[in-house]
Amino acid sequence: MADTKREIERKYESDESGLPDLTGVGGVAAVLDKGVSELDAVYYDTADERLAADGLTLRRRTGGSDAGWHLKFPVAPGVRDEIRAPLSDTVPDSLAGLVRSRVRGAELVPLVRLRSQRDVRHLVDADGTLLAEASTDAVRADRLTGDGGSAQWTEIEVELADGGDPRFLDRVEKRLRKAGVRPSASPSKLARALAETAPDRRPAHEETAPVTAGDHVLAYLRAQRDAVVALDPAVRRDVPDSVHRMRVATRRMRSAFRSYGKILDRTVTDPLGAELKWLAGELGLDRDQEVLTERLTADLDALPADLVSGPVRERLTAWSREQSGGSRRRLLAVLDGPRHLALLDALDAVLADPPLRPAAAGKPSKAIAKAVHKDFATLARLLDHALELPPGDGRDLALHEARKKAKRARYAAEAAVPALGDSAAALVVSAKTLQGLLGDHQDSVMARLALRELAAWAETAGESAFTYGLLYGREERRAADVEAELPAARRTLGAGTPG
Repeated sequence: MADTKREIERKYESDESGLPDLTGVGGVAAVLDKGVSELDAVYYDTADERLAADGLTLRRRTGGSDAGWHLKFPVAPGVRDEIRAPLSDTVPDSLAGLVRSRVRGAELVPLVRLRSQRDVRHLVDADGTLLAEASTDAVRADRLTGDGGSAQWTEIEVELADGGDPRFLDRVEKRLRKAGVRPSASPSKLARALAETAPDRRPAHEETAPVTAGDHVLAYLRAQRDAVVALDPAVRRDVPDSVHRMRVATRRMRSAFRSYGKILDRTVTDPLGAELKWLAGELGLDRDQEVLTERLTADLDALPADLVSGPVRERLTAWSREQSGGSRRRLLAVLDGPRHLALLDALDAVLADPPLRPAAAGKPSKAIAKAVHKDFATLARLLDHALELPPGDGRDLALHEARKKAKRARYAAEAAVPALGDSAAALVVSAKTLQGLLGDHQDSVMARLALRELAAWAETAGESAFTYGLLYGREERRAADVEAELPAARRTLGAGTPG
């Protein structure tokens, strides 16, 4: 079973002088010598170094106090989540799954071996509480593939104790700099080893600033593709909000394919859009039910106790469990399945060789602005039509269609912001406000459907349906309040023309 540790550390270049005295820095009362450890780590990656390209490291390490498999994900500069698994001969399934969105069908192979002689010091306060671990590492790196070479260096590493204040590291760094110790130019040992042992040290490709309409749309699509890939392991780890964020990234890509059909050939992108819709649906099976249950639970919590008649809370819990359309096991099977991995490959292929149409070579102020205007004009028409209908099922359905269009218009405007600036940003705000109102309205529609079903269950069981009816009436009032706000929100759309 894998476990996770948040690692906050800083690395420094070191010469023969080693670690300076840190007594008195930031409350350090003593520096305790914990001895020297011999560490031997083999780092795994694909032959084309896909994990390293995204800042991930996967290693099998022996020696020290934490021998085993370690997979590290970057969180912020100097901050990584380290996921650990017991020592074994092959990559543990629990870790292999977390890198599958990057690796896909490629093989994970031993790439670099790092052997370190680690001289460890514990920095403790007056009570003996550990503040940080400071170590001096003498490192030898050997490339295990191709005709790569070897490298040696010495570095200082300072890792904050669990639950420590990151500002403590600032104080340590100030002392180190005064002693002539400088921050490392590499974010990790592996990054330095790959750079110094590589058989071919050609400079890395640098992204150029987007110029044409096609450049801007492709930059937006690449960002969403990267988000889908990066969020895959977070979804597998059940990180809060990761499912929602991954789902949004799929929707943004699909919306961009549709909105910018004059820039990218839709005969190529429409099949990808269909697959993105499928993935969003799989991600949303449990998410939609969770949102609805949270809404009904909050509504119930807001009622005075004397207005709750019967086992309403128990009934709601049982209903939610029965209505759940998926499970984590199902979702993990989807992420490991060939359809999802084929979609990722297809996205890579279309972004590497995009099906550009003639408008893609034009100025963003023309082609992108025209696409955004079209989406916002359609949104305005759909909303006007919905508001002309009498209250009821017909209006509810029309407002739901307007809500879907509001999302698409918002995403089109988001993609346009780097090209069009403030005018597109203003449209993002307008569309987001409208989307929020329409989303609340649709949530009320779904809540009322659920309450009718719950009331029927209660009546069949001989229970009172009073509370469900009361909640239904409150949801009706919320929907009416939203509808009253919509005309003002509609006016903020204007003509929907950026620029």
